Amino acid sequence: MKNSQLVPEPSPELIRSATDTRNAAVSIGQSSNDQRRSALIEIAKSLSKNTKEIVNANQEDLERCASQGLSKALTARLRFGEEKLQAAIEGVREVAQLPDPIGLRQMHRELDKELILERRTVPLGVLGVIFESRPDALVQIASLAIRSGNGAILKGGSEASITNKTLIRVLHNGLSNSDLDPRALLLLETRQESLALLRLDRFVDLMIPRGSNDLVRFIQDNTRIPVLGHADGICHLYIDKTADLEKALKIALDSKTQYPAACNAIETLLVHEEIAANFLAKAVPLFDSNGVTLLGDKVSRSLGVSQAASEKDWETEYLDMTLSIKVVNSLETALEHINQYGSRHTESIVCEDKETAEKFMSAVDSAGVYHNCSTRFADGFRYGFGAEVGISTQTLPPRGPVGLEGLVTYRYKLRGDGHIAADFVSGKSDFSHVDLPL
Repeated sequence: MKNSQLVPEPSPELIRSATDTRNAAVSIGQSSNDQRRSALIEIAKSLSKNTKEIVNANQEDLERCASQGLSKALTARLRFGEEKLQAAIEGVREVAQLPDPIGLRQMHRELDKELILERRTVPLGVLGVIFESRPDALVQIASLAIRSGNGAILKGGSEASITNKTLIRVLHNGLSNSDLDPRALLLLETRQESLALLRLDRFVDLMIPRGSNDLVRFIQDNTRIPVLGHADGICHLYIDKTADLEKALKIALDSKTQYPAACNAIETLLVHEEIAANFLAKAVPLFDSNGVTLLGDKVSRSLGVSQAASEKDWETEYLDMTLSIKVVNSLETALEHINQYGSRHTESIVCEDKETAEKFMSAVDSAGVYHNCSTRFADGFRYGFGAEVGISTQTLPPRGPVGLEGLVTYRYKLRGDGHIAADFVSGKSDFSHVDLPL
C-alpha cells in the first residue's frame, strides 16, 4: 500500500461483521438457483412495499445536501425518486430471471480412463463496494451479488446516508422472507469503516469503487484486494466527413444531454474539418438551446463556439452540461487525440463509410467502441445484464459493463479412481486428453 498510514486497522466489530458476511456468502454460494431467484423476488416485493419510505428518505438527503452546496452532478446521482426506484425494482426482477451463472461447466475432459477433469463456475465470495451518491447502485449491486452467490460489504457516500440505511433495512427484510441469510449484505456507515475495508483482504475478494477518479485512484493505491472499475469516464464522439448530418446531431445531443452526470456521457466532440462548418452551424444553437456550455479549439471557435478550451479540458470529465469541441483534419488525428486523452471507457464514430467505421472500431482501445449510436448505451441494463456492478476499463476481463458473468470465477474439479501422478511418468502411460460433451 502506498499510503498505509491513511488506512486504519479494522476494528474488532468490523472484523466480526465481515466474518458474518463471509460465512453468509459461503452459504449463499451453495444455495440453489431457485433459492437465489426467490430471494430477489422477495427483495423486489420489499422495495415496492416500502416505496414511500425510501422516496421520503431520499428527499431528506436531498434537502440536507442542498443546504451544503452539493454539485449538480452529485445531486443528479443522489436523486432517487419513485421513477428511479421503480426502474431499480424492475432491474431486480430482471436479474432474478437471468440464467444461473453458478455451476456452468466450461470444460469437460478425460485425462485418462476414469480420470475426468471439469471446470465449473463458482462465486467470487465477498464484494467490497464503495460508491458515491447513487442509491440505485446499492440496489443493483446487492441484487447481482445475491444472484451470483456472493456477499457484499457496501459503503455509500455520506450524502446518501439516510437513503442507504433505509434501503439496506428493506433489502434485509426481503432476504429474511427467503431462505438466504440477510447478513450476506453489510452496510458500513462511517468513513473510518470504509477506509478499514481496504485492509480486509482476508474477507473481501474484489473491490468495486463507483465514484470520482480521486476515489478510485485512492482505493487502487491503498489496498491489496483486486480492484475492478475505472478512474475516469472521458468519452469521445467523432463526427467523420462522411457522416449524415441529421444523424450526427441527434447522436451528439443524446450522448451529452440524455444524462450528463453519467460516466458514459461524452466530454469531447471531435469533428472532421470537411464537415465542421455545416455541422457546427446547426450543432452550436442546438447545444445552446439545451443548456450545454461549449468550449472549443481555435478552429471551432471561428465556426461559432464562443468559449475557448484549454489543454486541461481535453482530459476533464465534466459530468455536467459542458462539452469540449475540437476540429480535426483526419480520422488518424481523431484516433491520436482519443488515444492520448481518452480513459478507455466508450468512444463512438458517426459516419456512413463502413471501411472508416471498421478502422475506427479496430484502432480504439476502449471497453466500448460504437458506430452511429450514442455512447449512453454503455450500460449493463441496456446490454441485457439486468443491472451492473460497474464499468471496467481495464484490459483484462471483465471489461465494460460488468454483470453476473464478472462476479464468478471458476474451479477445476478432477475425479479419479486411485490415479497417482507417478503412473504418468514418460514411458509408463500417456494422457488421452479427450474432450467430452459439456
